[in-house]
Amino acid sequence: MRKYVYSFLFVLCALFTVRAETMVVATFNMRYANKEDSTNGNGWGQRYPYIAQLIQFHGFDIFGTQECLYHQLQDLKRSMPGYDYIGVGREDGKQAGEHAAIFYRTDKFEVLESGNFWLSEITDRPNKGWDAVLPRICTWGEFRDKETGFTFLFFNLHMDHVGVQARAESAKLILKKIKEFPKKLPAILTGDFNVDQNNESYKLLDSSGVMRDAYAIADFRYAPTGTFSSFHPDMKTESRIDHIFLTKEFEVKKYGVLTDTYRSEVTGSELKERSGNFPKEVSLSKYAACVPSDHFPVVAIVEVK
Repeated sequence: MRKYVYSFLFVLCALFTVRAETMVVATFNMRYANKEDSTNGNGWGQRYPYIAQLIQFHGFDIFGTQECLYHQLQDLKRSMPGYDYIGVGREDGKQAGEHAAIFYRTDKFEVLESGNFWLSEITDRPNKGWDAVLPRICTWGEFRDKETGFTFLFFNLHMDHVGVQARAESAKLILKKIKEFPKKLPAILTGDFNVDQNNESYKLLDSSGVMRDAYAIADFRYAPTGTFSSFHPDMKTESRIDHIFLTKEFEVKKYGVLTDTYRSEVTGSELKERSGNFPKEVSLSKYAACVPSDHFPVVAIVEVK
């Protein structure tokens, strides 16, 4: 009899192991491509290969992006085999203007349904809402894990950087959309909210009873600085304006603000350093530390309860 009990427990444990759902979720404002950044040494052509490598190295399963133009999304897609995205441009609902695209691993997830709405009083077409200075869009998708069958909703947005009322009303709107969604599924919300953890718009979301900030509920946090750098790797802030919110079905094992840098050659510098503190075969050349974007990516390793 005892061996049957042990066998039953083993099978039961195996079932729970197979059904466990773990994923690496992230949000990343990648900065729109423009000539001024190129002039200042932060051009998209220089940055995106490192962005693509960063994403693949850290193993992002699904993540929201902000600010990317259509050609930037195509560059990323070509540079990251095995990833695809959903999303449209905020200017025309097609390809024009910045996107709030959601990238996902095609070997892990399938898209069952997707859509977009504008952060405005009029949600079904391009327009500016409240006191916003630009049209703002939210992209959403219903995703299914191909192995476990776990199905969830993923929302990604970029709130206005000027309109105070627009940000507050956008927070209310996204909560309303999640509550009213026909399918009552676990949900993840990512984005550049343009407000930090002390702002009322942030608190409206975090204390809503619908979602919590991944930072607040993480078992382990790695956040050496906030999430905006303005392309200066040597700056520090306590403000987190890029967030990951999750419904109660999710647990957050780890949360991180990834401050990865890359090196860019300093023009005209021949400085090389040698020292007795390391082997003579080693030489150091003068390069500038650069960040892949003016925002740091935020990542959370989450599990379904």
